[in-house]
Formats: sequence, structure tokens, C-alpha cells
Amino acid sequence: MLHKEEQLCDEPNARSKIMQEQNHRSGFVNIVGNPNVGKSTLMNKLVGEKLSIITAKSQTTRHRIIGIVNKPEYQIVYSDTPGVLRPNYKLQQQMLSFSLSALEDADVLLYVTDVIETIDKNDEFLEKVSKLNIPVILLINKIDETTQENLVKLVERWEQILPKAEVYPLSALNNFGVDMLQKRVLELLPQSPPYFEKDALTDKPARFFVNEIIREKALEIYQKEVPYSIEVMVEEFKDEADILRIRAIIMVERDTQKGIVIGHKGESLKRLGTMARKDIELFFEKKVFLQLYVKVEKDWRNRDNLLKSFGYKLD
Repeated sequence: MLHKEEQLCDEPNARSKIMQEQNHRSGFVNIVGNPNVGKSTLMNKLVGEKLSIITAKSQTTRHRIIGIVNKPEYQIVYSDTPGVLRPNYKLQQQMLSFSLSALEDADVLLYVTDVIETIDKNDEFLEKVSKLNIPVILLINKIDETTQENLVKLVERWEQILPKAEVYPLSALNNFGVDMLQKRVLELLPQSPPYFEKDALTDKPARFFVNEIIREKALEIYQKEVPYSIEVMVEEFKDEADILRIRAIIMVERDTQKGIVIGHKGESLKRLGTMARKDIELFFEKKVFLQLYVKVEKDWRNRDNLLKSFGYKLD
């Protein structure tokens, strides 16, 4: 589990410490919605760290990613989920299960939409949201891309569809409305002791974020089906005194995809490695030596054993 650097603070007296523990708030705040509405951008803004990778392509987020915000008086456990979709293969089935599970264990649910998408895009999932007996906040993202008149109409439509939800227009990318949302989330959290250690940032291991950074760069570089056929597995992660030594395998489904990923004289793979290494160094604040290899695993998106090895917990 990744942890934030511990901060020094004055030790409160015993009585105030007991009162603080009794009034402590903690809970799970799960972020759901359709692809490309800005869930991952919002997650990173709320947590204050880049934990979820972000690209313009749909299906960028494949896992359920936890980001933890800690203060002496509260702990907010945010959870980013894959975009809701109708699955065409087993990987997408697992992605959908992450989104569905987020409806079951949330203390507060953030349903993210935007000013562009069709409201009835996923009626079945939306119906499940409407039946929840927990606080639901409907977030209309990307309000900088519409007019005030259209936004008012959109708010009215959503109030009819989810009458029990609180509606908050915002722009996650421009950080507009995020602080107000964070304040409201805190008000809705139940009184509870923390679920994680107070210096925890996420429940994911370091290797997971290396995988995600490499995959993010693949989504940026490659086109059409190729980036969706890519999965990454870190084979070696050596944290030495002055350098991180990482060896990772990029899995693809076909030989033709392997050729595209490597590119002419290895130029595409070299570009991918350079871009990924720079971001990994920023993430870990340390010099990185990165080795990348490409391997073909035919139809891996439908193979249970491989999906489990990549961290997808199949039923």
C-alpha cells in the first residue's frame, strides 16, 4: 500500500484526542458513470494526487482504484471505477462488475455525467442508482462546454430522473466546484473510525501504478484497437538506493499488434518507454531504469487465468 509522507503535528491533550476520535468521520465515496465523463479527472482532483490515468479514449480505467484523503478529524475513501458499458468480452464484464460493486458498498455515491452525453445511455444502471438508500450526488461535469441556458435545462431533466439526488454542476478539469463538492461529501460521511492507516494514500501496490502509467502512454500513442488489446505486467521492481529498476511485459493479442507496438526499428516501443519512464519518475520522485518487452497472448481478454493474473477478480 502506498503511503503519504508523515506530517509532524502538535500532540493534543488526552481529552481532546478522545473527543476527536468520537467525532471522527470516515466512509467510502464511490464515483460511477459512463465512459469519458471525467470520473478519473475528478478522482485525482479530490484526492490531490494523480492515481487514475487519464486519456481521451473511452475504457481508460479498467480497475477500481481507491484514493484516500486523510485529516485528523476525517478519512474519505474515494473509489474511481470503469465507465459503465455493455460488455463484449470477459475483461469488460469484469470492468462492469467493478462499477456494480461500487453501488453496494458506498456510504456516498457520486454519479458523474456531463453536458455532452445522452442521458438515457445506460438506463439499467441508472435505475439501480435511483433505488439506492444512500446519499447520491449527481455531478454534471464539463459545464465550461455549454451555455447557462442549456445547463439549467439539463439540471431540470436530471432532477426528474433522480429526484432524490443532489445535483452539482462542476468542471473537474478547471477545478470549479470541486471544493464545494468535497465539503458536502464530508457533511454526508457517517461518524466512524478510519478504515485505513492515517498515512495511507491508496490500497494499490507500487507495481500497479507502473502498469497503469505504461498503459496510459500506450493509449496516447497507438490507435484503433491496439491500445485496447494491451495489458501490462511488471516482472521486476527493484527499489535501490538511488534508482528504481523496472522490467515490464506488454501483452497484446496478435502478432500484427506486436509489430505495431514495437514499430520500425523499435522506434514506437522506445517512444513509449521514454514517455512512461518520465511519468514513473515523477510519480515515485526517483530516477528510473525501465525495460519493456512485448509478448503475444492470444485472446487474453477472454481468458480467465490471464485476467486473474492481471488483477481482475473473476467470480
